[in-house]
Amino acid sequence: MFPRTQKRKAISTVLTTLIILVASVVLGTGVVLYGTSLFQTGAQSESIATTGTTVWVDSTGSSGWAWGAADVRNSGDKLLSVDNIQIRGQQVPYANWYADTNSTRVTSGNFQSALNYTSMIVSPNSPNGALKNGTTVGISSSGCAQASNYLIMQLGSSAGSSPNPVLCLKQQSGPVSLAPGAKAIIYYKIPQNLLTSVDAGSSASVALYAGKVGSPITVTIAAK
Repeated sequence: MFPRTQKRKAISTVLTTLIILVASVVLGTGVVLYGTSLFQTGAQSESIATTGTTVWVDSTGSSGWAWGAADVRNSGDKLLSVDNIQIRGQQVPYANWYADTNSTRVTSGNFQSALNYTSMIVSPNSPNGALKNGTTVGISSSGCAQASNYLIMQLGSSAGSSPNPVLCLKQQSGPVSLAPGAKAIIYYKIPQNLLTSVDAGSSASVALYAGKVGSPITVTIAAK
């Protein structure tokens, strides 16, 4: 005789399939939510803020030279490097950038002042479209270690007992690094003939990027 076996209850095939399906959905949802959370955290921790963005074009003739300037602040909580400046979609070379990141000079007073235009030196004196250092009242370049590689600029009023510190905007050869909360003032020479005197009064798209953060804004081109 065969031994008598005991009947045992088992989970049906339908129920097993249902459990597997629900578990897969729960696991997939968890992975998606976790990935989304990581993406949002990364996006929120990297941010730059630009203010005072200005573009000036030489209106005295057909030199084709123009300059721009902007205040930049790392408003996130990660080290960032401003690595791309674009005018109407065209990148401005690093050698055309002049930046000051020194906190003793890039003070709240300087950061909140209107970015100053001095005057542009054009042919025959200087065919490279350089900006003239200083202002109409004149300032000393003694605060800059190598004046030939710097753009000296006085922002705001120079009168009174507490004028804003003189900016020593150093010519760049690469991205401008900013620690969290740090500020920079950047002047940049726009590639020749990208903007001309004909563009005065019209709009231009200006974008400053630090990696993947940043966005273009529209500014009105000023004639100088």
